[in-house]
Amino acid sequence: MHHTSRFLTCLLALLAIPALAADPPTGFEPIFDGKTMDGWHARPHFSPIELAAMEEDARQAKMDQWMADAKKHWTIENGELVNDGQGAYLVTNKDYTDYELMLEYKTVPRADSGICLKGTPQVQIWDYTETKKFLLKANLGSGGLWNNSQGAPGKDPFVLADHPFGEWNQFHITQVGARTTVRLNGKLVVDSAIMENFWDRKSPLFRSGPIELQTHGGEIRWRNLWVRELSPEQANEVLQSHEGQAFTSLFNGEDLSGWQGSVDNYQVVDGAIQCKAGKGGMLLTEKEYSNFIARLEFKLPPGGNNGLAIRSPGEGDPAYAAMCELQVLDSEHPKYAKLDDRQYHGSAYGMSAAHRGYLREAGQWNFQQVTVNGSQITVELNGNVILSTDLSQVSEYMANRPHPGKDRTSGFFGFAGHNDPVSFRNVSIKELP
Repeated sequence: MHHTSRFLTCLLALLAIPALAADPPTGFEPIFDGKTMDGWHARPHFSPIELAAMEEDARQAKMDQWMADAKKHWTIENGELVNDGQGAYLVTNKDYTDYELMLEYKTVPRADSGICLKGTPQVQIWDYTETKKFLLKANLGSGGLWNNSQGAPGKDPFVLADHPFGEWNQFHITQVGARTTVRLNGKLVVDSAIMENFWDRKSPLFRSGPIELQTHGGEIRWRNLWVRELSPEQANEVLQSHEGQAFTSLFNGEDLSGWQGSVDNYQVVDGAIQCKAGKGGMLLTEKEYSNFIARLEFKLPPGGNNGLAIRSPGEGDPAYAAMCELQVLDSEHPKYAKLDDRQYHGSAYGMSAAHRGYLREAGQWNFQQVTVNGSQITVELNGNVILSTDLSQVSEYMANRPHPGKDRTSGFFGFAGHNDPVSFRNVSIKELP
C-alpha cells in the first residue's frame, strides 16, 4: 500500500473513533458515568404529586414497570445515552435544589424533547425547521420554558441558538429556586425566569426535585452530563446579581446611617443589621417609598421572629397601621405549630397566607425579594414566589381584626423586631413608577 493511502486510512480510522468525554469543569460532578444507567430510574409524563401519594408497594411496582419499558428504548453507545424517541424518560435518583447543569445533546429532524427540572416540564428541545410547528413557535428555537403560561417570561427563547442537525448542542442551565437561566451553545436564551409548576399552577415550583431527560418523536443522544450544586451563599449571589445594578443599597454594612426609629434596639454585627435579643420595635428608612422592589438577606435563630414593615406611617403596630407586616419567622419551629396560616413566614400578617416549605434551616442566610406595586404585593423567597396577593381584595381578617393601614399608598420600609436576634444584610431597593 502506498504510504499516503496508508496514512489516510489510519487518519480516517482515528476520526471514526468518538471523542472521549471531556472532564467536568471545576466543581461539577458527572451524573452519567458513560457506561451504565446507575443513578437513574424511569418515569413517563406522570405527576410527581400523584406518585408521592401512592402506597409504597404500588409506587415501586409502577417504577419497576417504567424501568422495564425504558430499557427497551434507551441504550449506551460510545459514552452516549441514546433514546430512540419512545418510552419512559430517564430521571435522576437524586433531587436537586439550587444547582448548575451542563449537558450536550444531538438530535434529528422532527424530534421533540426537553429537560425537566425538579420533575417539571421543561426546557424545550425541538426541530426549529419544522414548519408544522411554527404556530407553536418552534422557529424560535430550543431552550425556552415551554410549559410556562403564554406571555410569561422564559416561555420563548430570546434568540435562535440551535446548531444544525448532526452537530452537538450544549446547555448550561442555572436554577435557584424557580429562577431559571438557560444558555444554549453559549447564548443566553432565558434570563432568570420563574419556572412555573406545571403540575400545580397555584403553587410554586417544588423546592427540590430530579433532573429528567424527556424524549419523544425521534432519536436523541446525550453526553457530558454534569451538575454543580450551589450552597446557600452561592445561590444568594446568583439571585442578588440579577439586575443588581438597578438597586440602591440601604445599608452600608458598618452602622445604621440612613435609618430611624428604634435605632437603640438594633446593632450591626458582622456586617449585618441585628435586632438585639429582648428588644424590638421598628427600624425604618429615613425615606418614604410608594412602589418598589426591596431585596435583602436574612438569618433566623431557632424560633426567631421579626417582620418587614411595608409603607409604615412610622408609628403604631406595623401589622395594622402600615400597609402590612410581612412575617419573618422560623415557621417550622415546634412552638409555631398551631399558628393561623396568615402568620407564617412571608405572609401579609393576618390577611394573606404565604406558601410554606421554602425557608432554609435556622442559622442559614435566606434571600428575599418583595415587590410592592399599588395594592399588589409579591414575596419571593430563595427564588420561589411564596406570596402574590392584592390587599385591596382582602375582606377576611385573622380574629376579625381589620387592618386600617392596608390601603396606604406610601410609607417607610424597614424591620419590625420581636425580641429575637434576627439579622439582615445586603438590603437594597429599586423604586418603581
